[in-house]
Amino acid sequence: MVHDESTPDETIGKPSRRTLLAGAAGGLALATGAPTAGASPRHTGLRVSKIGDLTGPDITGRFGVHYADLGIPVRCPDGRDLYVFGDTFGPQWGQNWRSPTALWGTRLHPGRATRFDGTPGGSFARQLIPYDHDDNGITTIIPSDVITLGRTMYLQGVVNRGFGNVLWSGIWTSTDNGETWTDSGARFPADAYNRMWQMVSWDLGPDGWVYIYSCEFLRKSGMILHRVRPQQLTQPDAYQPWGRKRGRWQWGVAPTPVTTDQVVGEMSLRYLDGRWVWAWFNGPDYRIEASVLREPTEDLTTARRVPLFYGTEWDQQDDTHIAQLYGSFVIPGSRLDDLSLTVSQWKTDDNSVYHVSQYRVRGLSRLSR
Repeated sequence: MVHDESTPDETIGKPSRRTLLAGAAGGLALATGAPTAGASPRHTGLRVSKIGDLTGPDITGRFGVHYADLGIPVRCPDGRDLYVFGDTFGPQWGQNWRSPTALWGTRLHPGRATRFDGTPGGSFARQLIPYDHDDNGITTIIPSDVITLGRTMYLQGVVNRGFGNVLWSGIWTSTDNGETWTDSGARFPADAYNRMWQMVSWDLGPDGWVYIYSCEFLRKSGMILHRVRPQQLTQPDAYQPWGRKRGRWQWGVAPTPVTTDQVVGEMSLRYLDGRWVWAWFNGPDYRIEASVLREPTEDLTTARRVPLFYGTEWDQQDDTHIAQLYGSFVIPGSRLDDLSLTVSQWKTDDNSVYHVSQYRVRGLSRLSR
């Protein structure tokens, strides 16, 4: 790969990924020095604990994943878990720029951190999607979610020309447990539905439909809802939008935002124990929140939203207050009452921290209605 000696800011151009995420993920805390007011996790009956860091030079450096974020986990057909990362560097910050990358691992117990034991590419994590950064008009491809349906895995990625300038989103597939990936040809235009069809999270419901929440990349919009049959996941025209027409919500009409006051960031929609869990990064309030829903079509304007993690400053961290946090992805094997999540951090002033950590949240079933 190229850019071995350059930093991401030098190669991406302006506005840079650092500038955009420093403002979106950390700007509020740096400006206020305190988390946003609201009910803390302990006041809602939740028990939240940090299990440990999942990535870092001393943890995953042996796979070439010294610095990485996101860590979107999915269960492979063979039973292993695959964690998919965004922009990845190593051994030094800025070296060997790849995105997305992945590691295989196993979570033996919710109270223990996932143990990684391999990577697509052998000993050094390769870029899952073949392209050269800045060549052919593509700066980076950022994964937003992964799902396994039968023997096939599907990865949705956001294609950028200059970080934050989305060209389109697409879907790549794997039939060998994430070792190799093929472009499915699915294309979701960047400007579709007022730019709210860029970044997604999805899961298969008990009724045989895959439900998809989607929003604009980089936390600039509310969210819309689609559904599609699993066998048509790579056919954008088969997606049915959820919208309000003549005062009634229905499928197959122009999509209506299902959120009004929320500006939605990275998120995870998962069906667990007969309920839908939606965990998401709330950029304006600088925290990660969760809702427990009966259906993805539930009115999110009235659904209970509970903070799981607050943003804070680096010298004020604890299990529920995390500096420059973002992401929030549910780890396979989670239960509604014992949820494991990945959360990212990036210390944007010196890049000394750019990693993924594992957290445990117990008691979320109390939100179930």
